[in-house]
Amino acid sequence: MTSSRRHHLKSLMLSIAFGLLEAEAKQAEADKAAYMDEHCPALDLSGSAQELQELCKKLHQTIDKVDEERYDMEAKVAKTNKEIDDLKLKVVDLKGKFKKPALKKVRMSADQMLQALLGSKHKVSLDLRANLKQVKKEVKEEAADVGDWRKNIEDKAGMDGRKKMFESDA
Repeated sequence: MTSSRRHHLKSLMLSIAFGLLEAEAKQAEADKAAYMDEHCPALDLSGSAQELQELCKKLHQTIDKVDEERYDMEAKVAKTNKEIDDLKLKVVDLKGKFKKPALKKVRMSADQMLQALLGSKHKVSLDLRANLKQVKKEVKEEAADVGDWRKNIEDKAGMDGRKKMFESDA
């Protein structure tokens, strides 16, 4: 797209947006006038001084009530804004400062792991070796006699010529 075409499109978009903003401002003025007509009728000042004083007292009371509500709302908004700022700071602190540490390998038995997960509820022991059968191992006498491999060279030689070749090299 050429720069002149881009500039033309941009100016069209800006002119449309400006027209929309003007229409929105006019609509807001009309809404405001309608609201004021509905909620604040025109004053009828034809009356005695006593009636005008009573009207002023009523207006002061309503103004005081509106000011109280406005103050309460402002205090509530200020409080929530402060909470939002504090939470934003916490988020920034958490994102920026801390890095995930490299996890270390921990050796735990099954009992320790269940106790860590379940807390004091864990009573069952998972000793898997407790229920196994006990088997006695028989020690072979031959294995006990074999100590040095050089003593057993005749048994390992096997074929006839092998033993002689080994003896001649040594």
